[in-house]
Amino acid sequence: MKKKINKSPCVIGICAANSGSGKTTLIEKIVPQLIKKGLVVSVIKHAHHKFDIDTPGKDSFRIRESGAYQTLIFNDHRSALITENVKDTFNVDEVITQISSDTDIILIEGLKNMSFPKIEVHRKEISKEILFKKDSTIIAFISDLLIDIKIPSFDINDINSIVNFIVEYKNSFGDDDPFDYFRTCEGYI
Repeated sequence: MKKKINKSPCVIGICAANSGSGKTTLIEKIVPQLIKKGLVVSVIKHAHHKFDIDTPGKDSFRIRESGAYQTLIFNDHRSALITENVKDTFNVDEVITQISSDTDIILIEGLKNMSFPKIEVHRKEISKEILFKKDSTIIAFISDLLIDIKIPSFDINDINSIVNFIVEYKNSFGDDDPFDYFRTCEGYI
């Protein structure tokens, strides 16, 4: 495994005004390309509904259902940590600290209101609004609609350019202010 330069991973959200815009599809396409560039990528997926990743009746499910705060399921190939949110709250900052220290980039799918840098996915037939106009944490706009804007924008099918942008952003990422690089760009909002 390669040696990390930064102490903490670069966190980038992939957000949209509403579901069905292609956030997950985009992540599926960019993760393998980022890995090809030698980066270790982790993803945090936000779900709007109650979900379960374990099978009812299996030992790990029964242990979690018994009231365990955390259940770690593992074998030689994979592991999953299930944590019960006993206060019915979620703190993305706390979850990020649970991600492996070997990670270079953490992509967060959803959570459009979080304060981390985000890339907006917009589809002209699906999206109800354009978020970057009201959200200064959006660092790029990805769409099937070409518009002239003051932040980097990419065609939704131009995966190479999107990946190169993310790598450039990650390489400019510092511990002080994740927006520093883009504030120096001409026309940054």
